Parts: sequence; structure tokens; C-alpha cells
Amino acid sequence: MVNIQSNQPMQLRNRLWSLFAVLFLFGLAGVVSVAHAGYAAIVIDPATGEVLSAVNADEQNYPASLTKMMTLYLTFQALQSGKLKVDQELPVSSWAATRAPTKLGLRNGQTISVNDCILGMVTKSANDAASVIAEGLGGNEGHFAEMMTAQAALLGMSTTHFANASGLPDPNNTSTARDMAKLAMALYRDFPQYTHYFATKEFVFRGQLIRGHNNLMDRYPGMDGLKTGFTDASGFNLASTAVRDGRRLFAVVLGGRSASARDNLMTRLLDDGFDNQPTPDTLVAQAGKPSTTRRVLAALSPIDTAEADETAPAHRRSHGCTPHRGKSCPRVAKSHSKSTTHLSHRKHKKVMLASSADKKD
Repeated sequence: MVNIQSNQPMQLRNRLWSLFAVLFLFGLAGVVSVAHAGYAAIVIDPATGEVLSAVNADEQNYPASLTKMMTLYLTFQALQSGKLKVDQELPVSSWAATRAPTKLGLRNGQTISVNDCILGMVTKSANDAASVIAEGLGGNEGHFAEMMTAQAALLGMSTTHFANASGLPDPNNTSTARDMAKLAMALYRDFPQYTHYFATKEFVFRGQLIRGHNNLMDRYPGMDGLKTGFTDASGFNLASTAVRDGRRLFAVVLGGRSASARDNLMTRLLDDGFDNQPTPDTLVAQAGKPSTTRRVLAALSPIDTAEADETAPAHRRSHGCTPHRGKSCPRVAKSHSKSTTHLSHRKHKKVMLASSADKKD
């Protein structure tokens, strides 16, 4: 009896903590429910403005590394105005060097050309390169994110808000399939002299061959861009453009359950678009990953992971690296930058300590 009675307070406390956890999760989901992190798709003919297919196109989601399309938009804008030059060397700060994978592996104190930053973002979706550009144009990444959001408004992306230059997890980095399609079309409309970058499949950086993530370009005739994206919270994203018989279409898929499901859906969307018929909603749903509380929590994760290796097992992808030859993945270094992006991650750090045990793959 003594042991049973002594355990009662502990049991009661555990029940109270369980109840608190449930209420906390529901409350947290309500706070960040502005981004549903569900599946969405859209296909647009830019010549006519006709929307050929649309499923959940105006539902807010996490764009992941599709965010870098806006970073590239502002980069091309700066090149066009003369503010930047393609061969200009930009400094690498400690903040940029400590961005989570995927990355080029830049080190604090180095420099990197604008050209290599562009290629690094287009192919490897390099987060460190995105931060270098952000600091080069905005002074710090927080201010650059404000520039990105302002430009989004000018392009009619009325439901988009950017929190960083890369698409690394942040609950305030949100957009829609329709807005991402608007951005993709704006890139080709406003900067035709730079769109060849999006067709780049690989490039050599300091003696190392850097290969891209957009494998669909090897399989889909006429596809010449744009950008892949992935985080645990967003699922597998893709913005694409392709030409057939002189006609160009743009399409966006958000929230794919896997890279292959996303790519297969994109193939069907474009095929149907060129045939002037909508893609059945059920096919979009089958390729999508339903919204869950775990994915909402992943958006708040203090582990900055974006555009991880899509061929790696999920439990490795989620931490942004793949163990090699028995070596464990290094812990992500923390920067002391005072940009608003970093402050946002610090703000949610305590929240995630309580829920990190639930974030497993």
C-alpha cells in the first residue's frame, strides 16, 4: 500500500502533463495553422493567363527552397540594374557559413562569386549561398527577407511572406501554389537573359562537381527549369516550366509525399496542360502528403533543414546530412547573428525542446 500511495502523486502528475501536452499541441497548431502544409498544385499558360488546373492553389503552405526563386529574382534585378556583377566576389560571413545543409560548404572569411552563388542555389539549393546574396544585397538576412516580401507584393503575390532567403524552416515563411507560379512566370518574363541558369543540371565549384536535385529535367522533354524544395513540414515541392510545340507552361506542386510522387504528378499536370485538360483532383490528392501536427511542429524545428538529399532515407534527411563511413552527422552550429531570421528560431527554441521527442521519422 505504501508503494501504491507513493506512486499516486507521480501518476497524477504524469496525467496532468499529458493533458497539458495535448492542449499545448492543439494550441500550437492553432497558432501556426495559417500555413496548412497540405498538398496543392496549379498549371498556368502565361500567354493567356489561363489556369489549366488548380487544386488548393490558394491554401497557404511552406514553400521550402522554392523561396530561393525570390532570392534569385532580387539577384537578377540587382544584376540588371548594375548593383551586382556576375563575377563580383561577395564575402562569406559566419552566419552564412553556419547555414544548415544543403550547402556549398563555404567558410567564414572566404569570398564567392555572384555567378557561383546563383549556380549553387539553382542546382544544389545551397543555403549558405542564399545567405551570402541576402547579406550582400540587404545587409543582413532579416532585412533581405523584408525586401523579398515587398517584392512579392509588387508581383501580386498577396498571400506570401518570406522570413529568410533560403526556405529553411520558419513558420513565417509561407506562400501558395498560385503565388509561386506567379513568381516563376515573373522570373522568365522580367529576366529572360538569366533564365538559362534554371536549366543548369551541374557545375564545377572549386574542383568539385555539384549536381542538381531536379531529376525531372532529365526525363521530361522540353523542361528547362525551375526549382525543387523540401522540408519535413512542407513535403516535396517543385516549380517547373516546359515548352512543347512553341507553347510554354508553368506548374507548381506543393506537399508531395515523396520526390517520385511529386515528379510523377508534375509530369501528369504538364501533359494534361499541353492537352488543354485539367488533371483530376484525386490524382493530386494521391500524390500529396496530408497535413499533420507533426509537420506543423517540423516547421518550428530549431534544426534548420531544407532541401535535404531526396534520395536519402527519411530519418537521415530530416537532420540535413547522411552519415558517411561510420561518421555521425555534425550538430548544426549556432550563429550569433542578430538578424530577425535567427531571432525567430531562438524564439521557438524552448517550444521545440518540449516537443522534439514527437518529431521522429
